[in-house]
Amino acid sequence: MRVVSLVPSLTEAVAVTLPEVLVGATDWCTHPAGLDVARVGGSKYPDLDRVLALRPDLVLLNVEENRRADADALVAAGVPVRVTYPRTVPQALTELADLLAALGVTAEPEWLAAARRAWATPATPPPVPRRAVVPVWRRPWVVLGGDTFAGDVLRRLGMANLYADDAERYPRPDLDALRAREPDLVVLPDEPYAFTAADGPEAFPGTPCALVSGRHLTWYGPSLAEAPGLLAAQLADPVTHPA
Repeated sequence: MRVVSLVPSLTEAVAVTLPEVLVGATDWCTHPAGLDVARVGGSKYPDLDRVLALRPDLVLLNVEENRRADADALVAAGVPVRVTYPRTVPQALTELADLLAALGVTAEPEWLAAARRAWATPATPPPVPRRAVVPVWRRPWVVLGGDTFAGDVLRRLGMANLYADDAERYPRPDLDALRAREPDLVVLPDEPYAFTAADGPEAFPGTPCALVSGRHLTWYGPSLAEAPGLLAAQLADPVTHPA
């Protein structure tokens, strides 16, 4: 079996479980550290000629991470693809288990069992959900809407996404509209946009801003085992830019 992954979280999942089958990954596949496989460009714009040159038996994709046009091109070239699309933590755990089983893994790896345990009893959320907005990009501002994996992660940790009922999964409100929602907390992940203490909180003066790990918020793979504890700690330790 020769696998090319165009999804960073799935790259990590395969690499730590069946490293011998992984032959290619994107430039954005940063975990596990020291991953030594052929690189095939970005997840949105992979070099399909490089992918095909690796003679994959299977290419891993995700509905949000990758483009339909690339999936169709791979299928047209005779390459089997597996497309994931989890929108909740339970769906992610199921899709990961199904993928590994399809790759021939007969016993659930410890990292996946640990993730199940971690999310069965996640860190205790606040008694009253915190009303939050969750930017994932700026210039222009883009926020988490409804029906997203990251949104479900935050809901399970006691966050009430103020854009959860929006018709779009990734709304693009302007900054005035974001502020007008009067959130209790602004959640700022460090990917895909790299929000930092110096880049993000200043847009929301006087409002607590939690700087969180984008990998633990949005990736579904081995990071799921650490995610509830780490994110809960980060959400509980916001910074506030002076009003």
